[in-house]
Amino acid sequence: MSAAKPLEGLLVVAMEQAVAAPYCSSRLADAGARVIKVERAEGDFARGYDRVAKGMSSYFVWLNRGKQSLVADIKNPADLALMRAILAKADVFIQNLAPGAATRAGLGSAALREANPRLITVDISGYGERGEYSDMKAYDLLVQAESGLASVTGRPEGPGRVGVSACDIACGMAAHAAVLEALIARGINGLGKGIEVSLFDGMADWMNVPLLFFEGTGRAPERMGLAHPSISPYGAFPTKDASMVLISIQNEREWADFCAHFMLEPELPKRAGFETNVIRVGNRAVVDAYVGEVFMTLTRDEAAARLRVSKTAYGFVNGVAEFSRHPALRRITVETPVGPVAVAAPPAILSDGAREYGPVPGIGSHGEAIRAEFG
Repeated sequence: MSAAKPLEGLLVVAMEQAVAAPYCSSRLADAGARVIKVERAEGDFARGYDRVAKGMSSYFVWLNRGKQSLVADIKNPADLALMRAILAKADVFIQNLAPGAATRAGLGSAALREANPRLITVDISGYGERGEYSDMKAYDLLVQAESGLASVTGRPEGPGRVGVSACDIACGMAAHAAVLEALIARGINGLGKGIEVSLFDGMADWMNVPLLFFEGTGRAPERMGLAHPSISPYGAFPTKDASMVLISIQNEREWADFCAHFMLEPELPKRAGFETNVIRVGNRAVVDAYVGEVFMTLTRDEAAARLRVSKTAYGFVNGVAEFSRHPALRRITVETPVGPVAVAAPPAILSDGAREYGPVPGIGSHGEAIRAEFG
């Protein structure tokens, strides 16, 4: 038996594209909300990002399960009237149209809340609703660059892209949390509220440590690849069978155990250049080379065995192929118009049992029923 869903009975309207807004609304759908996804005739452009999920877009399958799809053109008076009829009964309205587009169409958040005081509105943008960047187009990699994320990512040779849509996801997660807070507040005072979340602000929050590091020292954290800028040893080391093992030493007790049981040199912490973390960071090249020599005498399995004995935190540097077979990877199966697709499960495991997840909709597959209901 599937678990009860806490947001059942709530109506969410999402005029959304791509990742950030669909991330937020997908989590509301997972929790039982009815989500009406409003698409243009050609559909959410994320439908066309790739064709790797049995012919469907991996992005779209990931972020649109359990939603209903309505094709509507808000420049068409009849469709605009339909939107207003739906929003009059809605609990949450999410939009990430181009800056100002919703307001120009007569669907501005303040006006909608005035007409429906219980409505919670969510405006998702690239750089916020005000300021000189407010009209800038913003996609994930652009914001990775603008926010400084790319500058602290990658190897010393140059900046790198985080290989997933980190800015979109940060924004969508923040929007989802804010909607849940607003629903709790509405349960107390009966009123909805407006929420604004931008991709830039979502990543700016994640960038607080590099920001404070820079403002405290006058320099940005160095790009270290698979190493840590302020801890040593903390990085990836190759083994003799061409695996990569990443280790993390967090304190001097762990360093002593590592030296005794992995390096097999219990006196190493007393050697000049190896005594404390601050000293080791300043002597990183020598420390890493010395540790690396030991790793190169061991296979992956032999290294793992010694690391377990030394109680050192470690992990293997896996590729996506290894991730797909990882023993900790949990999956759910999502129905799509082209058949079932197995995806990584949502992170939270709930004590009241497993949930059922709705299917991924085809373009406009619920339009007729929605128009009949609200038209």
